Amino acid sequence: MRSEPMPGTAVRELEGRYIYMACPWTPKGGGMFKVADYLIQAQACSTPAGAAELRPLDTRGGANALYSFWVLATALVRLVRGRLDGRLAGVHVNMAERLSLFRKSAVVITSRALGVPVVLHLHAAQLHHFYRTLPRPLQALTRWVFSLPASCVVLGTAARSFVIDELRVPADRVEIVINGVPEPTEARRKVVANAVQRVLFVGNLSERKGVSDLLQALALPGFVTARLEVSLAGGGDVQAYQAKAQELGIDRFVRFEGWSDQPKVARLMARADVLVLPSYDEGLPLVILEALANGVAVVCSPVGEIPSVLTHDVNACFVRPGDVAGLAAGLQRVLQQPELMDRLGRNGRALYEQQFSLARFFASVARVHQRHFGIAGQPRNTHTSSASAQERSP
Repeated sequence: MRSEPMPGTAVRELEGRYIYMACPWTPKGGGMFKVADYLIQAQACSTPAGAAELRPLDTRGGANALYSFWVLATALVRLVRGRLDGRLAGVHVNMAERLSLFRKSAVVITSRALGVPVVLHLHAAQLHHFYRTLPRPLQALTRWVFSLPASCVVLGTAARSFVIDELRVPADRVEIVINGVPEPTEARRKVVANAVQRVLFVGNLSERKGVSDLLQALALPGFVTARLEVSLAGGGDVQAYQAKAQELGIDRFVRFEGWSDQPKVARLMARADVLVLPSYDEGLPLVILEALANGVAVVCSPVGEIPSVLTHDVNACFVRPGDVAGLAAGLQRVLQQPELMDRLGRNGRALYEQQFSLARFFASVARVHQRHFGIAGQPRNTHTSSASAQERSP
């Protein structure tokens, strides 16, 4: 992973160079934060000559939207300082929809005005919907912003088509890089006969994630509720969904964990038999990749980039979004057929090793950086798990 210096550049001139990873630097920043944090955790403790240090560039902060403008302004100042000291090799901008689009647009425009190369990494599952609701002048502005980066990194073929066809980015500047996650940090529990079966949901509790559908499905007949435990880990309107669970009479086996940091999610995942994610819209959720890494059977809806990497009844069980009865049937089928659950878990783990390891992901991103920044980051121990923002200041 150590890259060679740019032609005609002395090694000493490359020492101390760095690449900014622009995203909300807080665990509540969701998938973007986790992706950037995984990459930064994977790099070398000390950066050798010819390899850049990946550094976080917080663009949002963890407070309210008004405070986020101050954080963004601070980030832009850091870009100017990096350009003036000559050590900023490039900026890797992680973008989603809504306000993320506008904040990250400011980072892209400022970087290019300073002459700093940019790679734009699109994580949004809903940017295509959001883009189509914008007035034409803002659509034109969005297309212009996407024309500025040296490369646009996307998660799969659906996002690639949107970026090329609607945002009009030339096809040779759009690259597919599939996310990766670290090895599990918690040992898997041993499954014994007639043990409690644990189903896990991880994500923001919302209608888009299919949480109401999941609760309604769990209320249908056919589940062996005496030995069933369902955990929902995530923020959002937790109280409203707790009330719904009580109304449906399933609160005795459904637990709401609230917002959970990465160590807690790792513990829940290690204890889980099935991960369920009945979303209406997704990109390629990291939680699914984490389930594959843990050998946990996955029940999910085939939306976004999911069906391009997973196969029904091979390494996942697909259920149609919004189909409550179908979701109940899919969950019951996996829970009640141990051989199917075992096969999905084993095949999922094999797929993780082939495609979704952090080492593979880091190498793919490093190649993108090498091409467009002339310099790449240096890997460290790719088995390292994500640390929270409270444990490490940016």
